[in-house]
Parts: sequence; C-alpha cells; structure tokens
Amino acid sequence: MPLTISRRRPAPSVHVPYKLLSLLLQYPDARLLGARAELLAAMRDLPAAAAKDALARFCAYWADAAPATLAQDYVETFDLQKRTGLYLSYYLYGDTRRRGMELLRLKQLYRAAGLVLERGELPDYLPVMLEFAALAPPGCGEAVLGEYRAALALLQVSLREMESPYLHLLDALCAGLPALTWPEQERLRRLIAEGPPREEVGLEPFAPPEVMPRGGGEVRR
Repeated sequence: MPLTISRRRPAPSVHVPYKLLSLLLQYPDARLLGARAELLAAMRDLPAAAAKDALARFCAYWADAAPATLAQDYVETFDLQKRTGLYLSYYLYGDTRRRGMELLRLKQLYRAAGLVLERGELPDYLPVMLEFAALAPPGCGEAVLGEYRAALALLQVSLREMESPYLHLLDALCAGLPALTWPEQERLRRLIAEGPPREEVGLEPFAPPEVMPRGGGEVRR
C-alpha cells in the first residue's frame, strides 16, 4: 500500500525527546536501569519546555524507586490493564484486517528510515513508534504519531484515572502534538464507551493479544 502521511495542522513548537521517551516507556530491566544515571542526566540537559517539566515529574518517581517496584508498577500498568496497552493500532482498528494493513504500512515506513525491528516486535508498540520519530526526517514522526492522537489521548485518560506516574511521559509526548480535533474527540469518546472495532466474535475490548508477560521488548536500531 502507498506510504502516505495524513496532513493536519502543524504541531506546537515544542522539543520532545523521542529517544528518551522510548526508553522510559520500556520495561525497566537490568540493562535499562543500569543506564538510569545517564538517562536522568539527559533529562536534566533538555531545554526548558512543558515536555521537560513533565519528564522531570516522572523521573522524580523513577530515579529512586527500587527495581522490583518499578518492574511491578510497569507490569500492572501496561500488561494487566485493558486500556493502557502500548500497542496503539489495536485501539483504532481492533483485531481486524485493516489493522494488519496498518502494521505493514508502519513496517515499511520504519524500514525506509533505517529502523530494524527485532523478530516478533510489532511496529505499533509505542516505544518503537517513538524510536522511529527520533530517527525519521523532521516532521515525519510527528505526523505518524498524530494519526494515533485519539489512542494517545485514551492512554492519557486511563493513566490519569490510575494516578500512574507514567501519565507524565504521555503528557511530555502530547505536548509536542496538536490538540485533539473535534473528530478525534468523538473518536476518543467512542473508544472509551465501546472499545476498539471488532471483526470477530468473542473479542474483549482493550485486550490486545500481544500484551503478554515480558520477554525483553528492547527496541533495536
């Protein structure tokens, strides 16, 4: 299918550290936590902006928490909750054939930008999408993330209801995206009320089959 990026109004002029957000949204394994001091220093070196303020609020939690606590919080937030999975295309397309076409489109975009996915890694996983935004030409990553604006807003709503510190990472990301349009607000309302589209009988809303116990999930370039 053709590689097209939807046109929409320009995003706010906000510096968003996509690579840093990609790392912080991954499972806090030993390798990631071993780079904790380096990641915190990168956050402190960011230019002053709403995204930096939101990141600082997250890092206040992430900097000192015990590894076991971070791991438990991550699993309970992203693996065990129906509306906080990080596989974004599921929210917009459900388990339908249209989702398969979208995953193929994303893979083609990433390949063109030099982003190589690990075997079994899905291209709609939010840390992968952020890795693409960090690698892609200016504006391309923002355009792709903008297509998932309603899904990102759903994550914000759900994380806010949970009072999760991961909300701050979504706030940092969305600070660099345009506000929800009226159609996106309507889509968000439908997602909250009805769940993703369905094509097969017996699917539960907000339960992506890819959300399984953690086996790594590290993004590779």
